[in-house]
Amino acid sequence: MRLDKFLSNMGIGTRTEVKQLLKKGVITLNDQVEKSPKTQIKPSQDEIKLNGELIQFVDKVYLLLNKPKGYISATVDDQHNTVMELIDDYKYLDLFPVGRLDKDTEGLLLITNDGDFNHQLMSPTKHIPKTYEVISQKTITKNDIKLFKTGIELNEGLTKPANLILGEQEKQSFVTIYEGKYHQVKRMFHAIDNEVIELKRIKIGDLSLDDELLQGTYRHLTEQDFKQLGLK
Repeated sequence: MRLDKFLSNMGIGTRTEVKQLLKKGVITLNDQVEKSPKTQIKPSQDEIKLNGELIQFVDKVYLLLNKPKGYISATVDDQHNTVMELIDDYKYLDLFPVGRLDKDTEGLLLITNDGDFNHQLMSPTKHIPKTYEVISQKTITKNDIKLFKTGIELNEGLTKPANLILGEQEKQSFVTIYEGKYHQVKRMFHAIDNEVIELKRIKIGDLSLDDELLQGTYRHLTEQDFKQLGLK
């Protein structure tokens, strides 16, 4: 990788700003001043410093965001706030949301710049379960639970069997689905003559949303998180 590209990717500045820093002699490569932006480096092996401070190489990023309402799951939008506006770090690494949560849906949303990671989680062949907490217009009945177990008929056909259980609060329930159709949970409730009032994703695979993670904040995924997602 070219030195100027590395510095730019690591958020040091634009290509023009990086070239100015190189000219000033404040960038060192393996403790030697380097002024050429075209110099080829190995980011994972070489030590690049700015004013004596080591620039840590970051390639792939995996974040767990507690999404609040009012944000859409997109990278850019002219009319709405996007979840990417909540991510203060790594803006130079082309992050994007894994899948989507509706604007009025909150909860667990993964953010990355790794296309393969996204594919592994979102591929229809993977059937990774996703669990939601639902506050509905009507109380869930035993018949509703049976209907979800057999699958709900939507416009595009029958959904895969889903698990629906009652919560402790009135009109609270938890539903686990194994696919990702458009507005699926809301449409499934509508199909059983009920409506979703509040919707929150609390789990992907065995990875649960942290109770202590405030809305609008995020953290890095750990090795244990990857295992709970079924990826390692």
